Amino acid sequence: MALALFGIGAAWAEAAVYSLTGMGTGVAGTSRCATYQITIDVTVDGKAVKGLFKQQGRPERAFTATLDDKGAFKTKADVGEGNTMDVNGTISDKEGRILLDGYCKFEGKLSRKS
Repeated sequence: MALALFGIGAAWAEAAVYSLTGMGTGVAGTSRCATYQITIDVTVDGKAVKGLFKQQGRPERAFTATLDDKGAFKTKADVGEGNTMDVNGTISDKEGRILLDGYCKFEGKLSRKS
């Protein structure tokens, strides 16, 4: 039993969790982005990337991606009503960064939580 529990713990230890809370920046045609706060959580397990983001006053959204050999990922996130946001980022031993680009831009350094 102890070996089984140890094995599960080792698998869990491989996942890394990153987070960013910040304000948006504008894109052409809007001036409200700087008033939008977002929280982005990213979990990396091997090359699998799973993310959740929540802008104040909007539903939580998700995305999935795969890290390439340089630690970069790129995907699209469904934000409802047929609209998407481009999601780009990098994860390395040194740092993580993310950019959500669509109706506003949300960009910054990801802080490692675990």
